[in-house]
Amino acid sequence: MSHDHDHAHHAPIEAADEVSEFDVLETAIRELAIEKGLFSREDHRRFTEWAERIGPHGGARMVARAWLDPEFKRRLLADGTETSKEVGINWLDPTGTGTPSDNTYFYVLENTPAVHNVIVCTLCSCYPRPVLGQAPEWYKTPHYRRRVVRWPREVLAEFGLHVPLDVEVRVHDSNQKSRFMVLPMRPEGTEGWTEDQLAAIVTRDTMIGVALPRAGWTGDRSPAATPRA
Repeated sequence: MSHDHDHAHHAPIEAADEVSEFDVLETAIRELAIEKGLFSREDHRRFTEWAERIGPHGGARMVARAWLDPEFKRRLLADGTETSKEVGINWLDPTGTGTPSDNTYFYVLENTPAVHNVIVCTLCSCYPRPVLGQAPEWYKTPHYRRRVVRWPREVLAEFGLHVPLDVEVRVHDSNQKSRFMVLPMRPEGTEGWTEDQLAAIVTRDTMIGVALPRAGWTGDRSPAATPRA
């Protein structure tokens, strides 16, 4: 199991083509949408600035709260789109400009002792940006997108995550109408922790499903604070 959450043994993934076909596709679609008047260059600039400011903090907060509050967890798994508003994330207007950026539904997938979830977008790079920020570069590569749906255990092992054979691995393919986030299992050794302390060990990769949270490290890899009683 990896001791390095967001940069764990990615070499085989990052060795993929440096020029992404997604970048070419994104540019072509963006220019066509601007030409057709679906949005303006100014709209795109504002959205890009918003997307660059956010990170995985909203998702980490939801995971920590779900670990502590069974009723919040129930609501989150039943309706991620609506429940995410409780941590200040509005999927219908994430930028607060009155203009929806993604008319999608948000699903939260719970890991259990019997099931491990991982997300991908095989078509391009659909990703839950309002809760996880910008997608990592490896997530966009054909190398990851094409392989994780066929050989998920092998790809996860490249990240340093070895899923036991008696645990089912489920791969969820994002699309224009659906976004996914993984709710990892709470690690042992976090009994009595506060929501802030729990959120600190929930990283982007744990919510994609290519890593597991660990009690001994915070999101920035500094030693975790001693939990308060």
